[in-house]
This record gives sequence, structure tokens and C-alpha cells, in this order.
Amino acid sequence: MDHRDDFTFARLSDLKLPLNSFNRSQLEGIRKPRSFTEILENPDLKYHGVQSSTLSDLYVICQLIADNKPLTIPFRTSFKAFKNAYIWNEWITFPIRYCDLPLSAQITFTVWDIAGPRSAAPVGGTTFRLFGKKWTLRRGKHRTLLWPGIEADGSVDSATPSKIPGATDEMGRLEKLVKKYERGDLVKSEWLDKLTFRKMEEIHAVRMSLGLAETQKSENLFLYIDLPRFDFPVIFSEPDTLANPASTSALPPPSLPPPPQTPIQPVTTSFASDNAHLWSIIDPEISRENPVEDKHRRLVRSHRSGPYDRELKPNAKDRDNIGEILNYAPSQSLSPEEKDLIWKFRFHLARDKRGLTKFLKAVTWRDPSEVKQAVEELLPQWTEIDMDDALELLGPGTVDSRVRAFAVRQLSRADDDELFLYLLQLVQALKFESAATDQRSSRSATNAISYDDSGLTDFLVLRGVQNAWLGNRLYWYLMVEVALEDKVISKMYGRVVFKFMNKLLEVENGSDRRELLRRQGQLVETLAKRARELRTSKDGTGKKKERLQALLADPKSNLSSMAPLPLPLNARIEIIGIIPEKASVFKSAMYPLLLYFQCSDGSEYPVIFKDGDDMRQDQLVLQMFTLMDRLLRQENLDLKLTPYTVLATGLMQGMAQFVPSKTIAAIVSEFGNVQTFLRANYPDEGSVGTWGIEPGVIDTFVRSCAGYCVVTYLLGVGDRHLDNLLVAPDGHFFHVDFGYILGRDPKPFPPAVKVCKEMVDGMGGTQSAHYMRFKSFCFTAFTILRKSANLILNLVALMVDANIPDINKHRDVHEQIQEKFRLDLTEEEAIKHFEMLLNETSYFTVMLDRIHDLTQQYWRN
Repeated sequence: MDHRDDFTFARLSDLKLPLNSFNRSQLEGIRKPRSFTEILENPDLKYHGVQSSTLSDLYVICQLIADNKPLTIPFRTSFKAFKNAYIWNEWITFPIRYCDLPLSAQITFTVWDIAGPRSAAPVGGTTFRLFGKKWTLRRGKHRTLLWPGIEADGSVDSATPSKIPGATDEMGRLEKLVKKYERGDLVKSEWLDKLTFRKMEEIHAVRMSLGLAETQKSENLFLYIDLPRFDFPVIFSEPDTLANPASTSALPPPSLPPPPQTPIQPVTTSFASDNAHLWSIIDPEISRENPVEDKHRRLVRSHRSGPYDRELKPNAKDRDNIGEILNYAPSQSLSPEEKDLIWKFRFHLARDKRGLTKFLKAVTWRDPSEVKQAVEELLPQWTEIDMDDALELLGPGTVDSRVRAFAVRQLSRADDDELFLYLLQLVQALKFESAATDQRSSRSATNAISYDDSGLTDFLVLRGVQNAWLGNRLYWYLMVEVALEDKVISKMYGRVVFKFMNKLLEVENGSDRRELLRRQGQLVETLAKRARELRTSKDGTGKKKERLQALLADPKSNLSSMAPLPLPLNARIEIIGIIPEKASVFKSAMYPLLLYFQCSDGSEYPVIFKDGDDMRQDQLVLQMFTLMDRLLRQENLDLKLTPYTVLATGLMQGMAQFVPSKTIAAIVSEFGNVQTFLRANYPDEGSVGTWGIEPGVIDTFVRSCAGYCVVTYLLGVGDRHLDNLLVAPDGHFFHVDFGYILGRDPKPFPPAVKVCKEMVDGMGGTQSAHYMRFKSFCFTAFTILRKSANLILNLVALMVDANIPDINKHRDVHEQIQEKFRLDLTEEEAIKHFEMLLNETSYFTVMLDRIHDLTQQYWRN
């Protein structure tokens, strides 16, 4: 029985094996010696190998041919002394790839015998087509017919075909069945297969003992060849050739059965129609649940849902398997067996805070009884979970509002400082709350799942009202989303802003806080308007700077002097005006403004204001830097991260804290190297081992280099060059410009770890003690952050729907970051892996940096 419909077919154009190999197995048949009369007529015939009393020295010459043209040079088998039969058992390899074979490809085999000194005579030849009737690449063993006394003809209409249509014998019939068996087309039965092959050997032995009666009658010679086998049939596909009607082909297009017209899979039907030489097998029930597996699950889980399950504890093997599952990354799905294992010990896992997210993945949400037990019985008694798991439960994969409400209750344990770190993602999680409500009518599930409000909006509003600093940042996060082009999402966030502003009226000084938020919005809008005017003007940078200072100094603008106002970038900073004479304009595409705010405590706070750019990606990266810095400090490791902050105050404008510093490119141009720059700002003549620089400055430089080296590696920050690597006079090293993250980079072959030669030279070179400390800090930081990989993964995953350029639904964000952590390795192996990356990139892309410097210098001039 032919089970071709069960196969998965591969296209030949996709098969890229190195070479094309064939095995010459053996020659079978009777070679009759020349008669005495023939020898008398031609005495030279007595020197032919066929006249020998023993087996003569035969050899085979084969060649790959297509469309009457050779594709390779002829190949000859090596010499072999035959004893009982002509068996070569030799592989011959052609220097051509499968994907380069034309449809008309065929191989010619010619068996040659000795015909005297330095001469040979053909025993017979045959021509074997590589593709069958349905354009499938032939594989396995084949018996080819040798045409006696002539060489193989490799033309399109060959006179020496490998088989004669309609001609067959008993051994040929059996060999066809053996080929089907080896391909897997026949059902295998061990006991019956042994009997069958034993019987076939007996038939073959009888034929041999009878002197090959059939062969003697037909006087046919057969050459057995063995082709490479593949797990699936390989189909030839070459659309360009098919599209050209003038092209010739050795085989006519086969008449293939049309795919069934199934409305549920129009994509597959369209594919088949575009490639008429392929056929598709469509299962109309492929999207439905397997009834056998579903019944098995119901029986197994029903049996385990009794009182016995409550006291069930895993054995040693099950504990190891469960421990491995609990260490899975948040994005990794569970197999049916793993889901059954988690469900079996669900009551035992209720005491493990790591087990809730995995247990919820094991629940069959279309089964009301399972949902009821999971949400109403087990969820309330589950132990408190960590924040990373709570954030995972607020993602788009969780639709039951009771589970989301449980996650919100866990978040209530976080203090304001910790909640501030997650606030950006929690605002994004509100989109999934809205989606769970708006799509309720389109769901096909039963009423087992609850779509009620989980309370996330009320939670955020309440905490924002209670803490003015947190509420200020919440307001601006919401206003960015209100400015979105998606009217549905914008309207939803508008309702949250309305609720937040109304709640402010219920607390003391709430009206004053609302007024401050209004004034902040007015300040941002005024600055954005001035920035647009300067950007669109045709004045030079110097003229733009003069106009900006004049605008700020104008009393009518109310910018140089104002009532105390919390700075939108940092509500803990109270400003009373902008210092006009210190304002400046950067020479950049968007001409961002440098503003110095006068604070109420007498200090100054420099800020960069940019209009015309989406700064949300920079904001996300710096938020992750802040989070990682907190995680490192919790382990008593201070790497001097996050010297500045960014707040997107709209989709096309934002503020960033300005840190007086110089790019490494400018430092090299002005001072020659980093050490000279640091020495000029913080000299220390009596220092030992720090090259006349204050030891604390070098320590800051080493620590900050290590910190940014690790965090930029984990986030896959790209487009690194000496113009976006900065050093402050006090030794703080940091990065700017995060337009490329998660592995995207405009440069070819970017290094994974961003360490440039100038950084290493600033530490004294690769052999210095400071560089050794730098490497030690890197390894420690990488180890600490690996322990919080799930938290970082979940925070970035919650930003997928934020329409940020490098984080979108079309990129696997989890995979990009998870690959950096190498969670599949042990801690020691992961450190060795990071050290290898660090050693490979200590002097990275020097040439590209030089090209970039020359380009920048050209544009400056």
C-alpha cells in the first residue's frame, strides 16, 4: 500500500547537500564467452576478459549529463580483483549540489572489459534518470538494464534506458517492493518482515542454483546502484524555467491532482495554484483538537482530581523534571507531557512561588472544570509570587481577569521606588486589559473564563494619587499613549487620565497638583514650539543659539522666570526658570536645545530638549539601565550606571538630563587619550598606579566601563562608535543614542560586547591591574543579572505593543534577549562564554570607527 499522502515533501531548490553521491553495488547476469567460430574469424577476441576462466577486471565509467550536455567529467571506479561476483560497493561523488541539478539530469553507466593490451570493449551501457514521473528525486537501490555491447547514450531520447517500460520479472517485482519498504511506504512488521526476506533469499538462491534461468532466457545484464536516502521525498521546483515556455525539458509536467477546495486554508490553496507542479495535502480538521488526546487528558486529569491529589508528592525523578520546567524562560511553552506532570502535582506546587506561571500554562482554559479548580480553588491558596512572575501574568497571554487581579495584588507589595521601575510596562499592560474586554464577544470559549476588570487601572491611579512624584511620571506616560494614532487605544488611555485627574480632587492639595500638571504641559508645548521654529529656520547654529537666548530672555515668554514648578523629567526637582545666557543649540539633524533650569534651591539642572524624534526607545533603554543598576546595588556592586535620565513627553518630543562630558572622539582629538583628559580635570601628583589621576576617578571609569559593557551587551545596543561613547570629567563613562537595540546594527558584523581600544587604553592596557578589575566587575555583574533574567525578559516583552521601532510583534524579543543570558549554560560556562566574547572584542571595529571619524570631520568642515 502506498502511503504517499502521509509524506512531507521537500523542494529540490531548498535541498543544499554538498555533493551528489552514488554507490555502484554489483553486476548481475550471465556473460557468454565468444564461440570458437568467432575466435577463428577474429583471433583478437581470445584476449577479451570474457574468455578468461576467472572473473575479468571490469570497471564502470559514469557521467552526469543533462540536455545532451555533460555536467561533469567522466568518473571511473577504482581497480578491484573480483572473486565470486562483480561487486564494487564503491561510492562515487559528483562535484555538484542537488539544488543545481536540472530536471533532465541523468547518469550514464558503461561497464568496460579488457579487450587486449591498452584496449577495452564495452560490456554494456545504461542511462538512469535522476527524477521520476512526478518530479521526485530518486533514492535507494535501483536495478538498471545494461544494453550489451554498446556505450551508454546520454541524450534526451536515450537509446539505452535503464528500464524498458512494461518489461518486468519476478525479481524486478520483488525489488520494487523492497524499495517501497525501505522508503517507509509499506507498514513494517518485525516478525513478518523476517519471514518475507528469508523467503526472498531462498528464491534468489534457487535462481542462482538453476543457473539464472530467467536471465539466460533473456540474456540480460543488470547493474545495481544505490542512491542516497532522505527522510522525505524531494520535489524538483524551478519557477523560472516553468515560466519560460521556450525552455525544453526532458520530462513533461506531470498531471497532479488539484488540491481540495477548502475554505479554511486559502493560503495553501493559493500556493498550490502558483506552483502547478506541486500538490498539497490539506487536513480540514488540522486546527481542531485531537479527540483522542483530548479524551486522554480528560480521563487522566479527572482521575487525578480527587482527594488523592492533595497529598501527592513527586518522587526524585519527578522533582528533577519539575525543577527543570520551573527554570524555563517565560516564553518557553510546555509539552503535553510537561503540562500533565505540572497538573498532577499542582497542590504540591502551590507552596512554590515559581510554579504559578507554569501551572497556569498547564491549565486547559476551554475546560470549565479545570478553570474553576485552578482559579477559584488553587489560585487563592498559592503562595506569594515574585514581581517578575506578577509582570508575566499581566502580559497578553493572560486573559482571565481573576489571574490578572491576583498579579495586581502581588504588585501592591512593592514600594513606590520599585513600582517606579515597572511603571512604564504597567502602563503598557493596560492595553491588554482593554483587549480582554473589547474582544469578549469574539471569543469562542465558554463562560469558564472571567473578563471582568482586574483592577490594574484603579491600582495605578491610587498609587499615583498617593505619591506626587510617582503620579507625575504616571501622568506623562499616559499622555504619550493618548497621543497615539490608534484612536481605540488613545481613547482608552484618555479614560485613565480622566479617572486620575478626578481622583486628584479627592485628596488634599489635589487641585494644586492638577494645576502643576497643566503648567508642565504648557511648558513642554512652549518649548516644542520654539524648537520647531529654530529647526525649520535656515539660520546657522550660531544664529539659532542667539535667537533661542533672545526668546528665553523675553519677559512675555514667561520662561526665564516662573512660579515654582516640578520638572517633568524629574518631579523631585523644583524649577523657577530657565537661564537664557547658558542656553545653546546642538548641531544635529533635529537641533536639540540645551537648557539650564534654575532650581529653587539655588542649583542648576541642565536638560536637553528634543522635538521631532521619538525618544521612547531611549527612554526604555535607560529605564532598563536603571533597573539593572538597582539589581546590582542590591548585591553590593556599584558600577556607576545611569548618570542621566530621559522622559518622552510626547510621541515626538522629550527631555533628557544633560551631563557635562565629552565624546571619546572629541577626547582623542583634543587630548590624545582618555587618561590625559581625566588628568587635566582631576590631577593627583602623588598617585601610585593611576598615572597622576585621582584614584577615585580611575575607579569610577573602570566600574562604569564594566557596567555599560554588560548592560549594552544584554540589550543588544548597536551602532556604537566613538561619537556616542562619552566620558565625564569625574570618570563616568556612559553611552548615548539608542536608535538600534536588540541586535539591530547598521554596521556589518558588529561585536556582541562593546569595548573599544580607547576604553582599554584608559585603564592602562590589557595587562594592567585595572583591566583585570574591569573584567572581574563584568563577570560579577553578568552573573548577578542572569539571576534576574525573567524580570528583564518580562519587562521588555510588555513593551511589544508600544510601537517602538526595535520592539514590535514581528521580532521575537524574548529570543533576542534570552540568547544573551545563555540560560542553557551553567554559571561557570556562562562566564567563560562572556569572557570569550570580551576577549574577541577588546579592540573592535577600529577601521569602522576611523571611517566614521573621517565622515564626521568632513561634515563638520
